[in-house]
Amino acid sequence: MTDAIDARTRRRQMLNKVPEVTIYFWIIKVLCTTVGESFADYINETLGFGLTNTTVVFSAALVVLLLVQFRLRRYVPAIYWLNVVLISVVGTLLTDNLTDGQNVPLWISTTVFGVLLAVVFGIWYAREGTLSIHSIVTTPREAFYWLTVLVTFALGTAAGDWTLDLTGWGPGASVLLPLALIAAVFIAWRLGAGAVLSFWLAYILTRPLGANIGDFLGSDRSEGGLGLGTLWTSVLFLGTILLVVVYLSVTHKDRIEDGPAAVTRERQGVLEGNRR
Repeated sequence: MTDAIDARTRRRQMLNKVPEVTIYFWIIKVLCTTVGESFADYINETLGFGLTNTTVVFSAALVVLLLVQFRLRRYVPAIYWLNVVLISVVGTLLTDNLTDGQNVPLWISTTVFGVLLAVVFGIWYAREGTLSIHSIVTTPREAFYWLTVLVTFALGTAAGDWTLDLTGWGPGASVLLPLALIAAVFIAWRLGAGAVLSFWLAYILTRPLGANIGDFLGSDRSEGGLGLGTLWTSVLFLGTILLVVVYLSVTHKDRIEDGPAAVTRERQGVLEGNRR
């Protein structure tokens, strides 16, 4: 009986659909977030595609890629991270549509997405009994996971833009606040704060961090930026994402570990990642 349970557990762990949370995870996450900001702006504003058309195109692409992701039986870096790139764009566009298209104040958008995230977390936990990304081994859990990721991107966009409106900071200084908050979350985790809470707080905060980095790189020098523009910022970060994903695909350094050690760590609720 025990052997049968262990076998099922090993099978479940091998089918985990998300990457291990290493330093590579956070690097690509920030890169994807920056692309979400810069690429959406490039298509919408620079090319003049329009907010509505841009939203429709990227939303359709996201639906197609998510269908591919759900059909997979294991974590595939290229598909997983392409979905994150598209979700970062769509999450940005959701907030932009409310702010620019419907004139919804940013504090309202921030509140709405914050409440929505709490509801998603509540339903996810009530149904599954865990919010750990080390347990994404069923279709319902994966659906909750991707919905949560989408809402965090929209929330991070709204909260980040609202903060900039309140502070009036330029592109360079605006990077410091989310960076400091992420550092605070990391320190809190090291001092014993909850693993799942620490992970999701950091996940949300990487959205304004990446967006502000994108603004800093893309904005004109007269505005305090580096003047790369949205196109070259997008190309630079997409190229970097590609290189890191290829590296991870070859080395498997971001694969969830299999076997009893992984199961024990999940049950104990240890941090969403390695203390490396």
